[in-house]
Amino acid sequence: MRVGREYSVPERLGGFGAGVAAAAALWPGFTAHTGLGVPCPLRWLTGVPCPGCGLTTAAVDLVHGRVGDSLAANPAIVGLAVLTVVTVPLAVLRRAGVLAPPVPWSPRARRRTELAMLAAAAASWVFQLHRFGFV
Repeated sequence: MRVGREYSVPERLGGFGAGVAAAAALWPGFTAHTGLGVPCPLRWLTGVPCPGCGLTTAAVDLVHGRVGDSLAANPAIVGLAVLTVVTVPLAVLRRAGVLAPPVPWSPRARRRTELAMLAAAAASWVFQLHRFGFV
């Protein structure tokens, strides 16, 4: 038995982005206090960066207003930030009953979105490979 309503994929990603922003605000204090960090597993094992390399750094930089540094680490963070800024208020308004729940996407719209996300991941990987001197 489900309680409440189901959230759309963009709303879920926006919620994830809000969590990322909160973690990014706290991360520098945590690492300074503990000395712990989270290396990229692919880069640590193989030396090759993954499409998500630099996202932690980019998120921390963006939350602290260092937009240029954030873009240099991983520009994909901007997409997540924009999605968060747009969808979190939308989800809150929908949850409050001010706006109607989202309409399910058609299979065609879902497929186009999947392809766009694959293209974005590929572009991010090319960016990271270039940033670390592989391309």
